Amino acid sequence: MPQNRFITTAEALKEDYKGRTNYWLSRPEICEAKDLQLCRAVLPAGEGHNFHTHPELEEIIYVLEGEVEQWVEREKRILKPGEVAHIPKGIVHATFNPSGQDAVILAILSPAAAQGPFLVDVSGEEPWKSLRK
Repeated sequence: MPQNRFITTAEALKEDYKGRTNYWLSRPEICEAKDLQLCRAVLPAGEGHNFHTHPELEEIIYVLEGEVEQWVEREKRILKPGEVAHIPKGIVHATFNPSGQDAVILAILSPAAAQGPFLVDVSGEEPWKSLRK
């Protein structure tokens, strides 16, 4: 396990994923993190992370730049810089960028590792596939 105490953007684990770029700055592959993961995600205009759940992970989404359309179950809010959404483990959520400019968020997840699947995509299931229409 890496024992990095400081991680630069250049050392982040870069992941191009479904219309966005994730920069993983803390997770077991990068440092000794056992209880936290940290991801800086850039969501281009019109893109996002469709409805999904993390069965074993709690998450906080913190907006750094731009604005996002944040869903937690069936509740939607527009979040701006400095605003947060808390998602308990197992709760369906989604993050979209409805604006004409990039949005940048921090996703903070706990714990750093899970026994089962990290993410379960439910965007093709009802009510989630029809919720934004």
